[in-house]
Amino acid sequence: MKKILSFLAMMAFFTGRLAAQMPETGKVEYKTMPSTILKEDREYAIFLPAGYEKNRDKYYPVLYLLHGGGGSHTDWPKQGQLETIANQLIASNEACEMIIVCPEAGKTFMNYFNSPEWRYQDYFFGEMIPYIESHYRINGDKKHRAIAGLSMGGGGTVVYATTHPELFCAAYEMSAYLYRQKLQFIDPKDTVMEKVQKLVENNNCVKIIQNATPQKTEALKTVKWFIDCGDDDFTFDPNMEFISAMRAKQIPYELRVRDGGHTWEYWRSALYIALPYVSNCFRAMDYDKVN
Repeated sequence: MKKILSFLAMMAFFTGRLAAQMPETGKVEYKTMPSTILKEDREYAIFLPAGYEKNRDKYYPVLYLLHGGGGSHTDWPKQGQLETIANQLIASNEACEMIIVCPEAGKTFMNYFNSPEWRYQDYFFGEMIPYIESHYRINGDKKHRAIAGLSMGGGGTVVYATTHPELFCAAYEMSAYLYRQKLQFIDPKDTVMEKVQKLVENNNCVKIIQNATPQKTEALKTVKWFIDCGDDDFTFDPNMEFISAMRAKQIPYELRVRDGGHTWEYWRSALYIALPYVSNCFRAMDYDKVN
């Protein structure tokens, strides 16, 4: 009996030492916030980096990471493996410590854009950003705020960054759904999707760039733009048209066309590029501030 107790004590000792030596990791939490505009509580997921609870004097940059059409705030944490990828990149110093917010934009495709019954864009800028940046230790300025998203969230990323270029230092769109397309997997009798398609076309991202005034174009040049689209993706042609519009306006951008389609395998791999990219934007802004 004494040998067993001694063995258990030894195991507890080494387990404790091992746990003490393991690095802290960031965690994803699932929360809700009130919305007067949408007249209901809204869900969101938030990644808080390691040490957030201990380093009470530290403030962090923020990335708003948007899901796709018909998705939810749990998509990036679960299917996108956000927590694992963010911790890995931060631990290797490929990405800086940041807070990552995943909004929930409506599980029935009523996403991102304003309509009479769903003023989501008003909610995002008028309520969500102020709420998040007042309830968490965030450096709430353009230099420390970025936005990214996939598919319809990629379209939302472009629309939000073109609508408010003064708010974001970087915009990273993945396989963005940029304007109305004829999609075989959509039932033409689906009235909800028909409304969404009209909203998307009303916010046609290619036309937004093409129709930008000289003043607006100069404002768009203050955002670091990154376009990431697979060569087998059904959004490939619209994304190339978006690039052509950017080139015509001489708006700087980065482009990656990689092997892949409209899949989570592609978007998970994109996150390995997106987080270092926005980190470099945050770091560059801080370097300019110091120098």
